[in-house]
Amino acid sequence: MSAPRYAIGIDLGTTHCALSYVDVTASDGEQAVQQVLSIPQLTGPGAVEARPLLPSFLYLPHESELAPGDLALPWTGAQDFAAGEFARARGAATPIRLVASAKSWLCHPGVDRRAAILPAEAPAEVARISPLTASIRYLSHLREAWNAAHPDAPFDAQDVTVTIPASFDPAARELTAEAARAAGYAAITLLEEPQAALYSWIQHSAGQWRKDVKKGDIILVVDVGGGTTDLSLIAVLERDGNLELHRVAVGDHILLGGDNMDLALAYGVARKLAGQGTQLDPWQTRALAHACRGAKETLLGDASVDAVPVVVPSRGSKLIGGSIRTEVTREELTRSLLDGFFPEVAVSDAPLSRARGALTQLGLPYAQDAAITRHLGAFLSRQRGATAELEGFATPQPDDAGFLHPTAVLFNGGVLKSGLIADRLLDLVNRWLADDGAPAARLLGGTDLDLAVARGAAYYGYVRRGRGVRIRGGTAQAYYVAVESAMPAIPGMEPPVQALCLAPFGMEEGSEAELPPQEFGLVVGEPVRFRFFGSSVRRHDQVGTLLDFWAPDELQELEEIEASLPAEGRRAGEIVPVRLHARITETGTLQLEALPVGGTERWKVEFDVRGDSSA
Repeated sequence: MSAPRYAIGIDLGTTHCALSYVDVTASDGEQAVQQVLSIPQLTGPGAVEARPLLPSFLYLPHESELAPGDLALPWTGAQDFAAGEFARARGAATPIRLVASAKSWLCHPGVDRRAAILPAEAPAEVARISPLTASIRYLSHLREAWNAAHPDAPFDAQDVTVTIPASFDPAARELTAEAARAAGYAAITLLEEPQAALYSWIQHSAGQWRKDVKKGDIILVVDVGGGTTDLSLIAVLERDGNLELHRVAVGDHILLGGDNMDLALAYGVARKLAGQGTQLDPWQTRALAHACRGAKETLLGDASVDAVPVVVPSRGSKLIGGSIRTEVTREELTRSLLDGFFPEVAVSDAPLSRARGALTQLGLPYAQDAAITRHLGAFLSRQRGATAELEGFATPQPDDAGFLHPTAVLFNGGVLKSGLIADRLLDLVNRWLADDGAPAARLLGGTDLDLAVARGAAYYGYVRRGRGVRIRGGTAQAYYVAVESAMPAIPGMEPPVQALCLAPFGMEEGSEAELPPQEFGLVVGEPVRFRFFGSSVRRHDQVGTLLDFWAPDELQELEEIEASLPAEGRRAGEIVPVRLHARITETGTLQLEALPVGGTERWKVEFDVRGDSSA
């Protein structure tokens, strides 16, 4: 089989999807021949246009709402949904039929992501789909669009990379890979979005990046997208006379981004309307949030615009004219976004938290503190020692440093297209650095923030062939399994728990961890559950390290892992001694196996991605 001609990169985003590709046969070294695919999509009933971005929205119309053929695409006949621009526009007026933020739902551990739950607030008569199905439809759309444009180079024969947030846990990574397989992707590689953004910057520099960074630099990547905020740190090393890039830290999964800002704007406008005597119901507020998204994008993208009109549909005859007309002003946008999401805070200000209510509506587990700047300060403070023992790193942090000092900043995500927001973030980081006696960080720019992730993913596919500059890093966390002590039952006291390291920090794709000597007893013939932990700060634990104690911020509990071990040749309920084996697949997912002692079986330990329905 001949080598793939193209390296394809796909940004499966919360609000937009994009596809970029590198012609491997026409590229040489760091001079990559790269393009962005124009994606055919519905822009109105029966109207198809090709655009560089596919909005990540699905519209599920009523069976009598549209005429036959209104939803047809060049590669398909009749279908019962719309994806892309038409879905976004139509859903703004009828939000109960709009599937949005599917990517955020895909990583929500509290729901069954294979169950038909979206749109989350739709009435019973609206047919729903699962977050997994929504992701499959976006990925399928991109595959079909490619095949329509490149019939001589089938999608399945190319090298494909799909991006994910750096903070995605193993279950969300596996679900993304599953969605790709279901969409007909023969094989994929997963790449973290902040790394993709840096790859895009490297590719855009055409080899000049070595003049913009130097040995000892620490690059802070801040990615504020539609649904998540991703934070990463990448160190610049020198080995054998060559500069190397190593990802050294990844932030927590922060469900905070453009979606939250749209809601904040909507509630602000709703309060303004209430002050004028117009009270919106929940349905209208949801519609207003979609209208505010468009207003936000216009105001952030065009500095000459001071106000954008928005229309809220009426649900009855109470309102003269059938709709409510108002506007979102630049002053309202600035106040909501800067003061609410990017306030000027000290680096030591921890994110605010509160006790959650006992009862809550089914929804996404958004970050409790909307201040992205506080999350950023906490990340840099927690990673103060990230480069302390990094081989080949030239500039150790001062002993009295209050946080890790970045020397360069790279922005990514549609929110940071705004010069107003980007300036606020950079100025604040540099104020923190000045207060800590460190020099100012410089901004790395020059990339299209809407397309950087897709372009970087395509370039990464090219790099994997040894053609360009590769960022090293491996796993963003060390992974542990909980081991309960076999102690007698004591009233009011849970058995002590130890944490066994299964995969160390920085474990490379395609590598395996040696078997730890510990043996465990697993029950066959019925499901067995494991508690599972991750750590982004414990960098020296090796496979088999057993922790008796750890600080509250050192280990974070992740989703449970469920193993259903077959009882073949054994009694159901029998306890079988096993050892655990971990490997990082070439795809970038974590795979655990249970190996019976003295046997030849290999039982895959699956992540429980069904969610806890009782949560």
